Amino acid sequence: MKFAIFNVSESEQRVLDEWTKKTGHEVKVVAGSLNAKSVEEVADCDGLTIKQTSKIADELVYRKLHEFGIKSLNLRIVGTDIVDFDLAKKYDLLVTNVPAYSPRAIAEMAVTQALYLLRKIGEFQANMVNQHDFSYPDRLQSHEIYTQTVGLVGVGHIGAATAQMFSALGAKVLAYDVVYNPANEPFLTYTDLDTVLRQSDIISLHTPLLPSTQKMIDEAAFKKMKNNAILINCARGGLVDTPALIKALKTGEIAAAGLDALAGEEKYFGKQVQASDVPSDFQELNAMPNVLLTPHAAFYTQTAIRNMVEISLNDALAIREGKRPQNLVH
Repeated sequence: MKFAIFNVSESEQRVLDEWTKKTGHEVKVVAGSLNAKSVEEVADCDGLTIKQTSKIADELVYRKLHEFGIKSLNLRIVGTDIVDFDLAKKYDLLVTNVPAYSPRAIAEMAVTQALYLLRKIGEFQANMVNQHDFSYPDRLQSHEIYTQTVGLVGVGHIGAATAQMFSALGAKVLAYDVVYNPANEPFLTYTDLDTVLRQSDIISLHTPLLPSTQKMIDEAAFKKMKNNAILINCARGGLVDTPALIKALKTGEIAAAGLDALAGEEKYFGKQVQASDVPSDFQELNAMPNVLLTPHAAFYTQTAIRNMVEISLNDALAIREGKRPQNLVH
């Protein structure tokens, strides 16, 4: 069989070569994202796997896939908001994702950003570089993690791994999720969203982007947070109202933010772009010493890359062979 894989990185290519050698199936590499133009590249394929942040909104894509005899859209990512599920259903396309390619990878990034900001490393560096100030101002005295309350919004695979890490470091962990999982009780205390926002020193987002969660962290949410609160977003950029975040940081409503995701990031994250293409909100946030920005790179570990490629291709193969895939979303 022959499968297409879109938007392949150098590190994914190595895993891809191993998979083709192991399975004996052919894989066609297609540059860029799946869209109305590139869909023609899969006319001779039995399935495909994609990894992108741009939404597949054009009905032509779904119709063409159906005409080509392709039976599924196999995502190499967790988030499924790039798919129009109504169109997928209309054209008999199953959708799979990789919900747990490496929860620890994302959790480690959240913890890393939180500790960096808690210890005010960026602010110390700004003092040293910009002012040649190597002193210890009182405003930069920090707390140790065991004294902190960490609030998690979303406790799926990634949120649970994050809870375990913060708990192991001695922090008190609160969590809000619409689904209760008793297996998480040793590492956290379930509560409501309002309590998480009001009582947490560190708030980490691990929930999917849905109509109900779009801009859930808005101006009203920031007003509920402690003035010393640190916001971490290693999930989806659209969960946070960016202008409200910038305002909260400038006015001191919150203390800091670690962001591996930003609204509108699909235009430049994961790409080499011109300086003029970088949005003003990113530039403003990046200039703040109490903000840490990374380009949606929390997933980028050897373990995660291997799992993303292999799991998505295995699901595409299973569907083509008439078997049930491991990670069916729709």
